[in-house]
Amino acid sequence: MNNTEFLSTNELPLFPSFFMGGFECASHQLLSGHRLDLTAATGHDRYAFEDYQRLREYGMQVARDGIRWHLIEPTPYCYDFSSVLPMLRAARETRTQIIWDLCHYGWPNDLDIFSTDFIKRFSSVVTAFVHVLNEESELPLFIAPINEISFFAWAGGESAYLNPFQTDRPHELKAQLVRAAIEGIEAAWSVNPRTRIVHTDPLINVVHNLARPEEFDLAEYYRLLMFQAWDMLAGRRRPELGGAEKYLDIIGVNYYPNNQWLCGETSFHPERWLEVSDPQYRRLSSLLGEIYERYQRPLFIAETGTESDGRADWLRYVAEEVCDALNLGIPIEGICLYPILDFPGWGDDRHCETGLWGMADGQGHREVHFPLAAELRTQQKAIENTRASNAPELVSLRGPEREALFLS
Repeated sequence: MNNTEFLSTNELPLFPSFFMGGFECASHQLLSGHRLDLTAATGHDRYAFEDYQRLREYGMQVARDGIRWHLIEPTPYCYDFSSVLPMLRAARETRTQIIWDLCHYGWPNDLDIFSTDFIKRFSSVVTAFVHVLNEESELPLFIAPINEISFFAWAGGESAYLNPFQTDRPHELKAQLVRAAIEGIEAAWSVNPRTRIVHTDPLINVVHNLARPEEFDLAEYYRLLMFQAWDMLAGRRRPELGGAEKYLDIIGVNYYPNNQWLCGETSFHPERWLEVSDPQYRRLSSLLGEIYERYQRPLFIAETGTESDGRADWLRYVAEEVCDALNLGIPIEGICLYPILDFPGWGDDRHCETGLWGMADGQGHREVHFPLAAELRTQQKAIENTRASNAPELVSLRGPEREALFLS
C-alpha cells in the first residue's frame, strides 16, 4: 500500500458530491490518421470555467476530465502543460474536484504502444503532471492512469475498433496497459503519496441463447473478461506483471444501455443487445453487488448515459438501481453522467445528443436538456434520502462542514 490507507466507504465520503459530470476527452487517432480531440471539439478547453460552474449550479462538485498527452509531450520528455493549465485553474476557481484521465486512448505520434518506451514515457509524464497538480490544486488528487484497460485491449488489440488497430494482440495489449498503469501509479505516489487511483472499465453481462445451452460456457468466458484488468492490477492474475492489491484503489464501472448482450458470432451488435425488460437482463444492482463482493473497494458508476429522448428514463433506471444497491449495503460512492456535453461522433462528426448540455455557442452558452435536468433533480433528492437512511451522520453534513470533512 502507498502511504495512505483505503478510505472506508462507511466512514468518509469519497467525493464532495454524489452526482458528477464527465467531459468526453478521447484523443486517439482514427484509422485514417486523423487525431480526435474531443476536449477541443466540444469547446470544453475554451469554456472550462463556465462548464465547471454549470456543474456546481446543478449540485455536482466533481468532474471526470482528461489531459491530452500528445499535446503535453510534443517532444520526448519535454512537457508543455498549456493545454491543461486553464482547466486546472478553472477547477481551482470553482472548487471542482477533478478525476483526471491520463491516457484516454491517445498517446504521442512517435510512440509504439507495445514498446518499453511507452511505459517509460507514460511514467515520466505522470510524474510531471502530478507535480503540476500539486502546485495548482488544493483539493485531493484523483487520477485514472489508463482509461478502460479491458475495453481498450479488446477495441485496440482484437476488434481493430481503436488504435493500434490490431486483431490478434488483445492479451499483449492488456498486459502492456497494466504495466503502464502500475508504473504510472508509482510515479504519482513518488510525488504525492496521497494520490487516489481510479480504474475504470465497462460493467457487462453476456448471456447465452437459452435454446443453445452449449453456449453457456462461451458466454460466461466473455462475461468474466471484464474482471481481467482489475485482477491483473491487484496481482490476482499474471503476477509477473507486477500487480498488487495496493494498486487497486477505487473502481469505476461504466454502464450504458448496450452493456448486456446475447453471446454469438455478432456479439456486441445492436440486434443482440438486451433490453431491461428481457428475462435474461440482470439488474444493475446485482452487477454492482458482484463487483463489490469480489474487490471490497470504493466503487462508483464512472460513466452512464444514453442519447436523445432516452436520457431521463435511463438516468431514472440507473439511479433507482443504485438506491436499491445502497439499501442492500453496497456502498456506491457516486454516479457520473457521461458525457455531460453533447459531442461530435468519433467517426462521422454527427451530433451525439447525450449531454445535460449541448454544444457551446460563441459565448460559451450551452442549451440545457430540460427533461434530463428535471430527472437529475429528482434523483439527487432520492439518492440523498437513501444515503441519509443508511448513513445519516454523513449525508446530513452541509456546506463548509462537508467540504472540511472532504479536505481532511
